[in-house]
Amino acid sequence: MPPARWLIDELLKQWDAQPERVAQALERALETDPELRWAVVVGAYLDEQISLAKAAELLGMDRWSLQEEFQRRGIPLQIGSRSVDEARAEVRVWQQWSQPPRSS
Repeated sequence: MPPARWLIDELLKQWDAQPERVAQALERALETDPELRWAVVVGAYLDEQISLAKAAELLGMDRWSLQEEFQRRGIPLQIGSRSVDEARAEVRVWQQWSQPPRSS
């Protein structure tokens, strides 16, 4: 059964009062439900709220693997940075992905 609209409304009110607490609760929900995390991240990507690089970062993937997965699933690609912040995020993900693993 889907949550009642009042629950969403109350979470939004709590977001105004305690954004960190609500963010932590939502992050825990996304961590425990990979399908929901995928849906939320892909939705944000398709709504152009985040870049492909940011989506990959949030899903724990590299950009190229996510791009291949999107192509496999028929999800349209939005290639290219739309801002300096997006370009920086893409560079950060690439740097993390391209660094050799550290040995213990």
